[in-house]
Amino acid sequence: MSVALPRLGLGTAPIGNLFAQVSERDAAATVAAAVAEGMTYFDTAPRYGHGVAEDRLGRALAEGTAGGAAGGAAGGAVGGAAGGAAPQAVVSTKAGWLLRPGERVVTDWSERGLRESLESSLRRLRRPAVDVLFLHDPDDFREEVRRTGYPAARRIREEGLAGAIGFGMNHCEPLAAYVAEFEPDVVLIAGRFSLLDHDALTTLLPLCAKTGTTVVVGGVFNTGLLADPKPGAMFHYRETPPDVLARARRCREVCAEFGVPLAAAALRFPYLHPAVGSVVVGCRSAEEVRANAAAARTEIPPELWHRLAAEGFVPPELLEA
Repeated sequence: MSVALPRLGLGTAPIGNLFAQVSERDAAATVAAAVAEGMTYFDTAPRYGHGVAEDRLGRALAEGTAGGAAGGAAGGAVGGAAGGAAPQAVVSTKAGWLLRPGERVVTDWSERGLRESLESSLRRLRRPAVDVLFLHDPDDFREEVRRTGYPAARRIREEGLAGAIGFGMNHCEPLAAYVAEFEPDVVLIAGRFSLLDHDALTTLLPLCAKTGTTVVVGGVFNTGLLADPKPGAMFHYRETPPDVLARARRCREVCAEFGVPLAAAALRFPYLHPAVGSVVVGCRSAEEVRANAAAARTEIPPELWHRLAAEGFVPPELLEA
């Protein structure tokens, strides 16, 4: 089934101390700023800071204006209204990896393992259910997912512990194989549909459009490079190669000719494909939230998309409709 999600969401890996420590106060302020900006979709996972991101998100939502129980998926929509005031938070988390002492994680795609993971997540999130449950990075576990993982996820959905189910991954080929086999409600692809990486367009996005699977795109800045293409910026979680840095800077130059910040074009780019239902951006401060919310509201002149297509940053077929 197709899932309706808020168009812009907050990725919580940074408030789980990804790459740098974030204080409890700044984490709470980040979530509060997202709510204030209308970013009421929150994507998290047990592996983000070994439970830290889930715990911080759960506490902030419980103490703020967008808390409450998960709305669940009804008639193809996820989430709802909280008391008729602020929109209710829509939360996705992930399963497949169990947290163990000493910052260790172990894979477990059995029904027992998935339920243990989800139950632990629900405690940290302070919620009776989540809106979306993704199986997290099952690239090398096809048989386990087929035998126990996805059937268990279906039962979890049937019981109302998750409104929708799918897969959250960084690589398109194995994710497309899962979509072809299971036709999940929703998938999250990180880093592979951006101004610098069009890999998802080859197979994954056309397939999702065919199956009616909603796509959530993460990593639109490719680990920060498209937010600020400076020396030392990261690309796909690694040091940026010189040629890729040059490409990012050229993209920024083209955007500047139209008075558009590079970050705005990068954030708006995934919406050019009709299968994309939501974009999630990782933020570690209220300031970053407000900057990304402003970028998402930036109008992009059609002429800029065509100019970027001419330089190879936008696939021309996205502009043909």
